Amino acid sequence: MTVRTRFAPSPTGYLHVGGARTALFSWLYARKHGGKFVLRIEDTDLERSTAESVNAILEGMTWLGLEYDEGPFYQTKRFDRYHEVIEELLSKGLAYRCNCSRERLDDLREAAMNRKEKPRYDGHCRNHDVSPDEPHVIRFRNPDSGVVLVDDLIRGRVSFNNEELDDLIIRRTDGSPTYNLTVVVDDLDMQISHVIRGDDHLNNTPRQINILKALNAEPPKYGHVPMILGDDGARLSKRHGAVSVMQYREDGYLPEALLNYLVRLGWSHGDQEIFSIDEMIELFDIDGVNKAASSFNTDKLLWLNQHYIKQDDAKRIAHLLSPHMGDLGIDPAQGPDLTKVAEAHQERARTLVEMAEMSAFCYQDYDEFEEKAAKKHLRGVAREPLQRMRDALSELEDWQEEALHGVVEQVSEALELKMGKVAQPLRVAVVGRAASPGIDTTLYLVGQEACLRRIDKALDYITQREAAAG
Repeated sequence: MTVRTRFAPSPTGYLHVGGARTALFSWLYARKHGGKFVLRIEDTDLERSTAESVNAILEGMTWLGLEYDEGPFYQTKRFDRYHEVIEELLSKGLAYRCNCSRERLDDLREAAMNRKEKPRYDGHCRNHDVSPDEPHVIRFRNPDSGVVLVDDLIRGRVSFNNEELDDLIIRRTDGSPTYNLTVVVDDLDMQISHVIRGDDHLNNTPRQINILKALNAEPPKYGHVPMILGDDGARLSKRHGAVSVMQYREDGYLPEALLNYLVRLGWSHGDQEIFSIDEMIELFDIDGVNKAASSFNTDKLLWLNQHYIKQDDAKRIAHLLSPHMGDLGIDPAQGPDLTKVAEAHQERARTLVEMAEMSAFCYQDYDEFEEKAAKKHLRGVAREPLQRMRDALSELEDWQEEALHGVVEQVSEALELKMGKVAQPLRVAVVGRAASPGIDTTLYLVGQEACLRRIDKALDYITQREAAAG
């Protein structure tokens, strides 16, 4: 049997991290077993589905690198097929028309709730001859007895009594098919062998199995992935931070870091934390997914992201960094080589946004000194080291890191100071704060003209500070 999995989002919003993890698990399962991964857009909710949401989903899949083998298929383009199946069920007596009013259905629900029972339709129209010309829905005739067994790939065997499942609506009054009908027909026609989806769909599974059996079809294997929780134990939502996949790109995460984090969110392979895509494919299997819900930990994701930034090629990091520099109003073409800038900050930045903020000093003057850094390092004792450095740097013709390092050493030796006593005031003068890459790299990236201008600013600051102190 050829493994065929699918990811079937509804285009009513962005691609969220829960959906991305489901897509990843489905994609990995197909790749591991030499199968096919199908993308299906379940857009039958005409009021809420939008082209913008479709684009957001496709963009998110592309960014994550979850390439699909078939699709995207759109349910709105398959209505003729759904109606064909509905007519087949009607002709076999496995579905029927229902014209029960909203008032009657509300009364049924209220009565059941008063009896502390689960609300369900009572089959009132099963044996009524409802005219197709009057407003009606079509219901699936669910079996009256028996048990539906779901051998879930994650949760194990789960049983459902047919007596507790009512005759669900498979076509609305407006003629549009419902989710439980469309998903069954799609899985059947697309020969889906394994359905991996969120556990919020578990209660739909026995209904879908019954429809498949009514169509003399073999149900696929199902695996229901537990939900993702926030760090407070509540279901993950916007209030916990970014939940949209593309927001993580905007926040400066690398796709491989998010994928690595998501694969470990509910699945493990010993104590291993770092997984390449090839390792994920080799090691992942659906029966290793935990039954319990997982909690999202942003600190862990940041740690992974920093790891991938450190390990990546500086040219690629520069390519990804460029738009974040633009967000700060910086044109990276007007300044030092962005690859060199990225390389200088790879060890320290946790996200590309952080890297952009750290790197801004390479392209534009700072507005103010960091107060704590200036108070500590831009004192009267720093005047002479800074003036000596300014004089030496103004005469330097070979503006390269090695030569710059030599200048700092020479000034330190001439003043009989440790290098830090020269380099740190110089760093604050040039960067505006106490943290930056090595001083020689920092000076090289900023450039001669800007370094001299900023040292002058620091010397003026020291003069003003001394004057204010009296």
